[in-house]
Amino acid sequence: MSNDSFFREVNEEIRQDQAKALWDRYGAFVIGLAVAIVLGTAAFVGYEYWTGTQASRSGDEFAKALALANEGKNDDALAAFAALEKEGYGAYPVLARMRAATVLVDKGDTAGAVSAFDAIANDNSVMASLRDIARLRAGMVLVDNGSYADVAKRVEQLATDANPFRHSARELLGLSAWKEGRAADALKLFEQIVADGEAPRGTRERAALLVELIRGSGNAS
Repeated sequence: MSNDSFFREVNEEIRQDQAKALWDRYGAFVIGLAVAIVLGTAAFVGYEYWTGTQASRSGDEFAKALALANEGKNDDALAAFAALEKEGYGAYPVLARMRAATVLVDKGDTAGAVSAFDAIANDNSVMASLRDIARLRAGMVLVDNGSYADVAKRVEQLATDANPFRHSARELLGLSAWKEGRAADALKLFEQIVADGEAPRGTRERAALLVELIRGSGNAS
C-alpha cells in the first residue's frame, strides 16, 4: 500500500469518526428541527387554505346582502348584514356594519344610521381609515338632517391640511354652513378646496361653482 493510500484511509476513518460523534451529539436535534419545519409548513399551508376559504365565504355572503339592499329588500338586507357582522371573516364584519348603516338611511331612519356610523367611528378595533369614512358618512347624513355643529362634531377633525379626507370634510362643512346661512364660513371652506391642487377634479368643480354662487348672492360679506 502506498503512503498516499494509507493516509487517505486514515483521513477517511477520522472523518467518519468525527461525523459519528457529531451525529451522536446533535442527531436528535437535527431530526427534531426537520420535523418542526415539516409541521410548520403544513400548518402554514393549512392556515392559508382556511383563511382563503373563510374570506371567500364571507365575500359571497356580503355580495348576497348587497344584492338584497340594491333590490330594496331593506329588512332582509339588514338581517344578512347583521349575520355577517357576527360570523364574517376579515374586514367583512366592519363593511357589513357600514353598509347596514347606509340601508338605515335608505329606510329613512337617519337617527339610527348616524348612531351606527358613530359607533364605527368610535370603535378603536376598526381600521383608522374606515373610522374616518364612517365620520364622513355620518356628516353627510347630518348635512340634511342636523345642524352645522352636528356635522362639525364628526368631520371637523378631518378638515386639517394633512388629512387625505380634507376635501370631503370641507365640502360637507361648507354645505352645512351655507344651509345655516353662514355664507362667509361656507365661502372660506369652498375656497380652500378650490385652492388645493390635490383636491379631486369633481370636488374642485363643485366648490368653484358654489364660490361663484355665494359671491354672486352678496351674502358673503
